[in-house]
Amino acid sequence: MNENILIINSGSSSLKFQLIEMPSEKVKASGLVERIGQALGKIHYKSAAFNTSEEMEIKDHSVALKAVTRHLMHKDYGVIKDPVEIPAIGHRVVHGGASFSDTIVIDEKVKSKIRELFSLAPLHNPPNLKGIEVAEEIFPQAKQVAVFDTAFHQNIPERANRYAIPNEFYDREKIQVYGFHGTSHKYVSEKANEYLDKKDTKLITVHLGNGCSMTAIKDGKSVDHSLGFGPVNGLIMGTRSGDIDQSVIFYLIEQLGYSAKEVSDLLHHKSGMLGLTGYSDLRDIEEQAENGNRECKLALEMNAYRIKKYIGAYAAAMNGLDAVVFTAGIGENSDVIRKLVCQDMEYLGLHLDHDKNSVRSKEIREIGKEEAAVKILVIPTNEELEIAKQTLAML
Repeated sequence: MNENILIINSGSSSLKFQLIEMPSEKVKASGLVERIGQALGKIHYKSAAFNTSEEMEIKDHSVALKAVTRHLMHKDYGVIKDPVEIPAIGHRVVHGGASFSDTIVIDEKVKSKIRELFSLAPLHNPPNLKGIEVAEEIFPQAKQVAVFDTAFHQNIPERANRYAIPNEFYDREKIQVYGFHGTSHKYVSEKANEYLDKKDTKLITVHLGNGCSMTAIKDGKSVDHSLGFGPVNGLIMGTRSGDIDQSVIFYLIEQLGYSAKEVSDLLHHKSGMLGLTGYSDLRDIEEQAENGNRECKLALEMNAYRIKKYIGAYAAAMNGLDAVVFTAGIGENSDVIRKLVCQDMEYLGLHLDHDKNSVRSKEIREIGKEEAAVKILVIPTNEELEIAKQTLAML
């Protein structure tokens, strides 16, 4: 029997949604509410037979989800007639800390714990919780389920998830590597194993979007990850710095007079590709680089170089490599970044086929040469479907 699962990804000023019929995996409706809290918001709604956008005042997340529900139930193009037709709602929650190692049905204790973790993911957990509370109000009959970005990385061994600081900070404060984008890395790694027709694999999954991360996955389990205690280190991202010498932070505070809050804002919102080029959208950066902009060309090279270093480190950590998997908006669509990453990597068995790399597709595809020892795959991620699968299991 098929069930309607509503997937909600609630951000600070946006709310993404999909209504997926499970286990058939049929997407009945999807969309985005953006500019929540601004003077004029916008809702995009799409179903098999209809596609529309509407501008309206969306003062908060409650108004946003009510607008989504109105579209889902619209007499002309809706896909349900009553909210009771949705028995479960799956919520993406970014940080589960040490408390959540798996998907869980939400109750007051779970909400309280998510609230306690606000300081670890200040950009994400507060709006994630707001989405849960609003969904409880509008769909009181539905089972609310939390799927944590950090859960997939709970298997990372201590040698990789501990920081070399006094043990008391780990024992008392649980300061460690948590990792993020777990639903994406889990989804594409399982698809890669299906494609390779084997389970005992050594994979490196490269999730490149506005936020970026890489995971070393051995035999289906995350064994190392580029993001850590919070979602700002590792790779160079749209506005986040990625790895940085801690001495720079001390210098900014002690010598240049920045407050800790100002440094946090600098590293989260004003750094990365934006700080290097003035642009945060990679499409703009690639266009400028092609037109000779030196800063943009250097930023692309720095971005790819950081990824290459992690590939080398993870191949060493796993003592081998079967495939490198590119995914998410940039990973799936930027042939420029993939080319820069894979060039001069023959020693590790990576041989890019430039013709295959230039092809765009929504299907799983190989972009390496057939004779190469290591596969280079592009696999479109589907975090919503992964959340839907885990939510259905809770029913």
